[in-house]
Amino acid sequence: MIKNKFIVVEGLEGAGKTCACIHIKNILKKYNINNILLVRQPGSTLIAEVIRKLIKKKFHSDKLTKETELLLMYAARIQLVQKKIKPALKKGIWVISDRHDLSSIAYQGGGLGIKRTVIDQLKSLFLHDCNPDLTVYLDVFPDIGLKRILNRHSLDIIENRSLEFFKKARNSYLKNIKLDKKSIIINANVNLDQVNKNLTKTILIWLNKQII
Repeated sequence: MIKNKFIVVEGLEGAGKTCACIHIKNILKKYNINNILLVRQPGSTLIAEVIRKLIKKKFHSDKLTKETELLLMYAARIQLVQKKIKPALKKGIWVISDRHDLSSIAYQGGGLGIKRTVIDQLKSLFLHDCNPDLTVYLDVFPDIGLKRILNRHSLDIIENRSLEFFKKARNSYLKNIKLDKKSIIINANVNLDQVNKNLTKTILIWLNKQII
């Protein structure tokens, strides 16, 4: 028997987070785990999706400050955590989230330069103990990830940031992932089939450790 878990997939743009979330869901189903909620951050509630559009929208006569962006990210995150993630976990449902608070540490912290203490205060005030049981970090070089995005669609306001921004975000990810014992790193620079093979192997090892 495996108790339900909160799994988060993290990574830069073009790392393949959405595909990884679906792949993990399929792995869980092979273990007869079918009660699974997939969510994305920001988003996955009516209010959070509106905030998502606001964050990604380009305003010609105005621009979000980095502090406003951080607070909007947390507003959407809080809404999702309180309305969907925590209730689902209490009901015994597994939750797989495309991003969580580590994204803010990497993007608004590492990328935009907001002090870590500020982000930690927001987490402490509003997220409390809503921490992942497992964080899967898909590590991709920024230039590779952005090329993948360009092949799919035009870049939004965040995706259109400088390569230097994403390099800083990646460095932040790597620094913090290495400090987290409940995390794994998957090389996302290779093709999708290889990523899925590596992900399957790693998730199965992790799942076997969760059997009680």
